[in-house]
Amino acid sequence: MVVEAEAALANVSDHYKRLFQKHASKELNGDHFMTKDDFLDAVAPGEDFKKIERNQFALLFRLADKGEKGYLSFNDFIIFQNLLSKPDAEYEIAFKLFDSHGSGKITFDQFKQVLSSNLPPEAVPFDFDCDWLKLYIGNKEGHHELTYAEFTQLLKGLQGERLRQEFKHYDQKQTGYIEPDHFKQIILDIAKHKLSDTVIEQLPTLCNLYAGNKITFSNVVAFHNVVRSMDMVESIIRKAVKSSPDHKITKQDFLHQAAHSSRYSLFTPMEADIIFHFAGVNNSSGRLSLEDFAQILDPRWKIPEQLPSQVHLGQGDQKKKHGFGWEVIESAYAFTLGAIAGAVGATAVYPIDLVKTRMQNQRSKVVGELLYKNSIDCFKKVIKNEGFLGLYRGLGPQLVGVAPEKAIKLTVNDLMRGKLKNKETGEIKFWHEMVAGGTAGASQVVFTNPLEIVKIRLQIQGEQAKNLDVPKRSAIWIVKNLGVVGLYKGATACLLRDVPFSAIYFPAYAHLKKDIFHEGPDHKLTIGELLTAGAIAGMPAAYFTTPADVIKTRLQVEARKGQTSYNGIADAARKIYAEEGFKAFFKGGPARIFRSSPQFGVTLTVYELLHTWLPLPGAETAGTTTTATKSSDDYNNMGLLRSRNALKMLLDLDYRFGVYRLPNTTANAPTESA
Repeated sequence: MVVEAEAALANVSDHYKRLFQKHASKELNGDHFMTKDDFLDAVAPGEDFKKIERNQFALLFRLADKGEKGYLSFNDFIIFQNLLSKPDAEYEIAFKLFDSHGSGKITFDQFKQVLSSNLPPEAVPFDFDCDWLKLYIGNKEGHHELTYAEFTQLLKGLQGERLRQEFKHYDQKQTGYIEPDHFKQIILDIAKHKLSDTVIEQLPTLCNLYAGNKITFSNVVAFHNVVRSMDMVESIIRKAVKSSPDHKITKQDFLHQAAHSSRYSLFTPMEADIIFHFAGVNNSSGRLSLEDFAQILDPRWKIPEQLPSQVHLGQGDQKKKHGFGWEVIESAYAFTLGAIAGAVGATAVYPIDLVKTRMQNQRSKVVGELLYKNSIDCFKKVIKNEGFLGLYRGLGPQLVGVAPEKAIKLTVNDLMRGKLKNKETGEIKFWHEMVAGGTAGASQVVFTNPLEIVKIRLQIQGEQAKNLDVPKRSAIWIVKNLGVVGLYKGATACLLRDVPFSAIYFPAYAHLKKDIFHEGPDHKLTIGELLTAGAIAGMPAAYFTTPADVIKTRLQVEARKGQTSYNGIADAARKIYAEEGFKAFFKGGPARIFRSSPQFGVTLTVYELLHTWLPLPGAETAGTTTTATKSSDDYNNMGLLRSRNALKMLLDLDYRFGVYRLPNTTANAPTESA
């Protein structure tokens, strides 16, 4: 888990570095810095600044600008991003804003000055001499300083106190009622940033819910409780809708589900009335769907867990839950693309494969002289004696077999990585990557062994082309002559080669892309980088499995007169070592590198490009050999969400918090609007 955590941190750090470099426009002594506008572009991408004004987001810049320089260094920016990532960020942001001296505690005077400085003149003035505040901070003669924990508790109750004071302000005759317009103003003051435009327009209609044409304090408190508990409201609604045959619910269904969802009563009948009143603005039937309830909140307020899918109330579950049939379709899709990619890769390097096979089959103790001095000499002689087409001898059966071979390898690797990765983080442990690769390598042998024994015998035939006594055999004749059992001769050696090859190759390929070429949300690898990663990953995988490949080749080739014959892996290994020495096990090693490296590089590059060019509709992004990374849009969405959430507690005090600057505010006051 440590490796996965470090990888996740590295991705996040790289993202912030790229984000800073992208937006930092100010240059001093060769270093780049962020201005206020740069900062806002970075932390609030795509924000229209309608519900939350630009000056309010600029409060965050003032907190990030520790020395009040007017610009941010990368260190300032990364410290601020770290603050935003904390689970209690909205409280910490508010505390740092009110703690103008940076002492770690907040005095009565600080609290009063910051709150007053950030409320507009038209706002209902807050009574700092109220009994509620004295309970937290003491009376005028004995005010004590609030710690962070105490301040957060005060802040949580402050909105309710403002609600009480504003109701009292409008109900000066203490009748217990206020006008609908006054109710609307109270709710806008403390919750405008959260509510949808539809609800804002309909706020005065709350007076129609009960007899009379005025609003009671109970109505105001009930509405406030609904807004504050909207996440729980949504959870209950979703459960109730899911169990409803027509996916619509009544108020009684809601209350019934609420009663079964907790130990204690969550919502009063009045709160349920308010929920259904505003959700049913365009539906008077009394049976409401998710889409109806979605009208209550502003859709821009999302739960962090809903990113990147961005599911919110009313959208339903965007992530499709496919059954067995869909898995079959996905497997067939991956199999088809793997087949095409495998055919392209095999054709690209086939001449090298032919040279590799002939070099591995060349014995030291044979009748006559050695045919080839080295791989280059072999290549030249094939062209001289057999023509250019001789380099492609046996390609037909190779293409017939390589399609299912590569397809099943790539498909099984994808499948195993999907099963073994962490479902929550999308990360996969390194040894799980090796297991996935090894399993993929083992699964391909059912196609690999028959394919290679036919291919190898066709490739070797060219050496005997001038010997009229040796008949030329076709692939079909070889298959019929060997039979089913014969086609799997050397299968164990094939397993000893393919399992470790894939166990080395796939993890190496994934980490080369991520760690060396820095594949990430803001950097999609080029075709050249993909090819290079594939080629480099194939080098150790190909060379270290050469001994198993040499043994497999010797077992599968039909020995000619005068050549040593072998009876199994152990016998072959012993005789090769005795007759030709240890170096013989690495015959054709360079050719394997030159063949396997580009072959798998081409194959995986084509496979990934096909996934991009021909995506399967409705499917998730293929997880071939890539490690889980967030897209650039995901990071941007999360960054904007965090920035907006960081202002949540301040906006709950007043939706205009930070917009107004008190004329007599001192230059160094941390409450001035940025």
